[in-house]
Amino acid sequence: MSFDDLREQYPVFTFDHYQYELAGNELHIQFHFLIGDSIAFRPRMVLRPGRHAQWPADLNTLDGIVFHIGMIELISYWKCTCSPTILIKPYHLSEEQQLFWRKLYWNGLGEFVFKNHIHSDPYEFLNFEFAPGAADASALPYPRTEESNRVIVPIGGGKDSVVTLEELRKQRDVVPFIINPRGATLDCARVAGFDKPDDIIVLQRQIDPKLLELNAAGYLNGHTPFSAMLAFYTVLLSSVTGIRDVALSNESSANEPTIPGTHINHQYSKSLEFEQDFAQYVRDFMGDSNHYYSHLRPLTELQIAERFAQYPQYFPVFKSCNAGSKENKWCCNCPKCLFAYIILAPFVSREDLKNIFGEELLNKPELVKTFDELTGLSPIKPFECVGTLREVNEAIHRILETHKDQHLIKHYINAQISQIEDDLMEGYFNMAP
Repeated sequence: MSFDDLREQYPVFTFDHYQYELAGNELHIQFHFLIGDSIAFRPRMVLRPGRHAQWPADLNTLDGIVFHIGMIELISYWKCTCSPTILIKPYHLSEEQQLFWRKLYWNGLGEFVFKNHIHSDPYEFLNFEFAPGAADASALPYPRTEESNRVIVPIGGGKDSVVTLEELRKQRDVVPFIINPRGATLDCARVAGFDKPDDIIVLQRQIDPKLLELNAAGYLNGHTPFSAMLAFYTVLLSSVTGIRDVALSNESSANEPTIPGTHINHQYSKSLEFEQDFAQYVRDFMGDSNHYYSHLRPLTELQIAERFAQYPQYFPVFKSCNAGSKENKWCCNCPKCLFAYIILAPFVSREDLKNIFGEELLNKPELVKTFDELTGLSPIKPFECVGTLREVNEAIHRILETHKDQHLIKHYINAQISQIEDDLMEGYFNMAP
């Protein structure tokens, strides 16, 4: 189903309303989204802050936060038709707020636009409309939070959040946060000593099955800015725990476009640009109730890998593979697996790497295409959260001698020799007579 046909058939997406309630020590949230008169979505979320809960005396002060979470959650549902108008009924957004959301939707869906061959621009892509008489969202109250020694650290199950957690816990009281807990996230928390359910803040996020039905029927589908969704949930975490600081694990490589020379970046919502935009938005429009930052921002992937190698207790449990996440394993066939293998190789022995992944990924001929994308031998990087071309190449140069017997390293050396020969020949033929 084409972008243009769907927009014509479904001209309006409606953020109709939402509801939330406190049930015991859990906050239950449900959003109501509509596409035209025929499609309805009702995604549900449950927040369990455990022993860290400090519920505000007036639960109505969470209203603005939940509304904003709805603004980022709706993107997963809106994208299936890309309706040209988004009608927002609960509140009215100012022009400045609309600019923030327009930029986030456009840049956060850069990969989605590219892969679905969509021809549009930030201004034509969508238009906001509001219910007559809707109250001003920027005038909503928010709970106050104070600076303290406590800090929330989201745990994703990979090496990055492990480094953040281990470094911060040396000086601060760390509180782990997990969305939809699974094997690697819970295992990493357990290894860190957080083995009681009440130790961890948990968000159970449920996708409406109707969206999966539409995707299977041919409606548009693709990557959404997950980290932006995480960002808005952290404001809720701060408000119901009183913990102002939230330390992410996004590194410098997230700033590099996936397609060089374009705005298309799989990791846009992990970039410094988004982080700064979001922090400003929270200060201006959400009561300055949260301090969201990345502890690893100054570091390269190589530096993070070197630090992670100091914590071998996590080697058996950490996972960075999306394809294998449901089975809590490394699939050993995707860009995430190969990148993790390469970036760790300068700091982790070959024996330990094989124990971690179960096989020697640099010795797999079927990964040549992925390897070329990671190293820049192909023009487009993988649409995954992987390091920069420079970082990957530096890691490979560091292991050329110790891994020279492996298939992908031999391929890399031959490709470099071939490129040098091509450059020499081009220089020869371009010489003046």
